Amino acid sequence: MEEMVVEEIQELLEKENDKALKQYLDQLNISDVEELIDELPQYAAKFIETLSLNRAVNVFRILDFPTQERIIKKLSGNKLNQIIKDLPPDDRTALFSELKGDVVKKMITLLPPEERKESLALLGYKEDSIGRLMTPDYIAVKPEWSITRVLAHIRRYGKNSETIDVVYVIDKDGVLLDDIRIREVLLADPEAIIGELTDKRFIALKANDPQEDAINIFRMNNRVALPVVDESNILLGIVTVDDILWIANEEYTEDMHKIGGTEALDEPYLDIPILKLVKKRAGWLIVLFLGEMLTATAMQHFEIELEKAVVLSLFIPLIMSSGGNSGSQASTLIIQAMALGEVTIAEWWRVMRRELVSGALLGIILGTIGFIRIVTWQELHLYNYGPHWFLIATTIFFTLVGIVLWGSLIGSMMPIILKKLKLDPATSSAPFVATMVDVTGIVIYFSVAVLILKGVLL
Repeated sequence: MEEMVVEEIQELLEKENDKALKQYLDQLNISDVEELIDELPQYAAKFIETLSLNRAVNVFRILDFPTQERIIKKLSGNKLNQIIKDLPPDDRTALFSELKGDVVKKMITLLPPEERKESLALLGYKEDSIGRLMTPDYIAVKPEWSITRVLAHIRRYGKNSETIDVVYVIDKDGVLLDDIRIREVLLADPEAIIGELTDKRFIALKANDPQEDAINIFRMNNRVALPVVDESNILLGIVTVDDILWIANEEYTEDMHKIGGTEALDEPYLDIPILKLVKKRAGWLIVLFLGEMLTATAMQHFEIELEKAVVLSLFIPLIMSSGGNSGSQASTLIIQAMALGEVTIAEWWRVMRRELVSGALLGIILGTIGFIRIVTWQELHLYNYGPHWFLIATTIFFTLVGIVLWGSLIGSMMPIILKKLKLDPATSSAPFVATMVDVTGIVIYFSVAVLILKGVLL
């Protein structure tokens, strides 16, 4: 948003020139008004109140929830009533699901009986289910109708539909028979029967399935809208791609927070209170800290070996970081692959085989670099590792092979195991995997050292 525009708007607000303000706002794009609200949040309710109803609804529906909530508290009863009535059912449901119970009750009473029934039905679905995304505004026709009648039906009811790109064919009981793209209807003979265009090969979403399933189905099938059915295949509503894009962005953001080792933030970073932010981060940090304490316990177990060969302690940070890094890489790759539908639980063995090979190769690469480093420093007299420097270099080589391979396996298998247990794979975040590999890495390191250096240094 240009500074000049903001300054002009502020000037109109100070002069309380509502007529000029309305004219100015009507010239702006919907996205520009949203940016203006971001720039001048204290006037958000004023802008919505000033806009015409249709534009106010379109602006309100693309605002984030904290802004919507602030506006609701300040908006006049009449304008709020109109906006709630005119919001698309799916957007209205999303708003109601975020608001506190008593506020929702009050707002639902503002709706006409028919729309109140719709909202309550939508709110009956689980928070993260596809049913929460669907809208009942769609075009449904009967298989015995002619194309002429179908087109007349679209002209009459299409303006109230979320999209007219797809027409849904249902029987007398409301069971979905097929979905037909509007292109096929427009190109068909006007006297043809719509049932003749159906092949009953359609893709439908289940109302109680997770929203993540819908994201993957949309991604794989390149659709602008998909029907939502119940267990009896009765058509309940449709989900459109704009809602899926919104949910996909939320899921991506949530996964990024979890991969970073924190709880998902439900508000923008700069808007969330400090204490709430600390609470979101503290839980994971405590879990990771307690996990790292096991590393100290593992080292205490090998205290005698450390006393006999202090030189081994020089390589502990190197060993731990290499294992943690390989595990973090693998977990991030698998979490992303699962999110995109590229990897499923059933393919765990294929994943393990790939990580066995790639982990071993990566371990050999890092192990070789570690081996060369010790040999080079010893030969150039940059550091004296003692008379058994070659055995120490060999220990580092085999330890790195083992720990990088182990880290890759842990990092790749953890997301799949969590998915199998019906938990969020993103929980197996990079910090979590790195902590696990740190603890086991110490055990691997000293176990290899005892095998190679026993009777020499140990």
